[in-house]
Amino acid sequence: MSTTVDQSEGFAPVADSPPRMTSRQRLVLILLLGAQFMLAADFSILNVALPDIGTGLHFSLGSLQWVTTAFSLAAAGFTLLFGRVADLFGRRRLFLTGIAMLTAASLVGGLATSPGMLVTGRVFQGLATAIVTPAALSLLTTTFPEGPLRAKALGLNGAMLSAGFITGAVLGGVLTDLLSWRWTFFINVPVGAAVFIIGLSVIKESRTQGSARLDLPGAVTVSAGLLALVYGISTAQQKGWTSARTLLPMAAGAVLLVVFWLIELRTEEPLVSVRVVRRRTVRWGNLGGIVTFTMASSLTFLMTLYLQRVLGYSPLVTGLTFGLLGAAAFAGGTFAPRLIGRVSGPGGLLTGLVIQASASFLLVFVGDGKSWITLVLVGTAISGYGHITAVVSFMVTATSGLPDEEQGLATGLATLTQLVGLTLGVPVLSTIATAKASRPHPGHSDAWAVLSGVRTATLVNGSVLLVGALVLALFHFLPRARRVAPLEA
Repeated sequence: MSTTVDQSEGFAPVADSPPRMTSRQRLVLILLLGAQFMLAADFSILNVALPDIGTGLHFSLGSLQWVTTAFSLAAAGFTLLFGRVADLFGRRRLFLTGIAMLTAASLVGGLATSPGMLVTGRVFQGLATAIVTPAALSLLTTTFPEGPLRAKALGLNGAMLSAGFITGAVLGGVLTDLLSWRWTFFINVPVGAAVFIIGLSVIKESRTQGSARLDLPGAVTVSAGLLALVYGISTAQQKGWTSARTLLPMAAGAVLLVVFWLIELRTEEPLVSVRVVRRRTVRWGNLGGIVTFTMASSLTFLMTLYLQRVLGYSPLVTGLTFGLLGAAAFAGGTFAPRLIGRVSGPGGLLTGLVIQASASFLLVFVGDGKSWITLVLVGTAISGYGHITAVVSFMVTATSGLPDEEQGLATGLATLTQLVGLTLGVPVLSTIATAKASRPHPGHSDAWAVLSGVRTATLVNGSVLLVGALVLALFHFLPRARRVAPLEA
């Protein structure tokens, strides 16, 4: 009996003779991967440099968080809007505009002489990320047809995402130690200029055919709602989750997002098509995506806290320690398309979440001696492999079965999932770790208290991943199994 595979549910069949990429597809892929690497590195490169930035530009302790918060607000607040704008007005045009903006904003950040000037540069870097990321992903999904080629391209994209994030963390330490924190901005300028110039000749325009209009009421409410929500999340770590500064913007964001959804139900040309959001692949793919991104970012934070506050390693050595994680993640991105071809996109997502959860449970057992570094290396490598397997599977699942004219929307939703997950993870898990570490521990050192907090938060990390995998299995796979079983009988 021959088996047919339903691609609308995120399944990628294994072809007897895999199709080959054309020369143009290879050039486009290399360019888009370079842009993805640049964006991922830009997201993490400032983490190590923050203390030097604060000293150099005289940031107050309370205002230093705006170096990262300004970026997160702009990136998460506008990514859904620009994903749809790319569909309507041209993905190539948006991609090149965003790259030019990122290059200019990086130059402003590197030349900054005051906190205000640097934060302005970070706002425009965030806006550029909101423009470039969904445009680049939709260019990738429209360049490669659904199936093995797209899965391979998304696998490499996931590998470069992780490689860029880890390289950014290491490079931030190297540039800050050897040159200046300003070079964490300047490094983007030549790379961005090269991507822009090559993109002019390599990328062809891609957009929705017809005379579709932009849903302005929807654009205003969703952007304002996301800005308020991400602002509340970003300030929670400093102000506390029960503070009015946290709860009021989060409540306002939730109300605005409800208003946005009501607008989308009634408008003829919605910013976010209700039909797209109701697709099982989009719904469950993005659920798995937000779980994997939230827990991956928080685990990196927890292990950074453990390596520096418990084992006493320097920021540079800590960054280098995550090199094995980056290598394992790159391998995961390379092998993920093969796994997806065998078990489907949702199956790969479920597998990645379970692997990621097992790594978190393993890292719960770390101790206070430097010999435990081996367990950290092994555990983070397993986590990185599982995370990128989940990321690639999430992207394949969330963009499957949709026409080219809706790929900007689908990749915009996926990018929003990624950014909200990255923004949410650290405040939530750091709150758990800090609450545990701040309790009195008679007869124990401060390092032991930090270790106790890290263990508790890491256990929560693994539990959330496992629950996410169970929810995906219960609500995606079981209903499908019930539909297929009578046919097989």
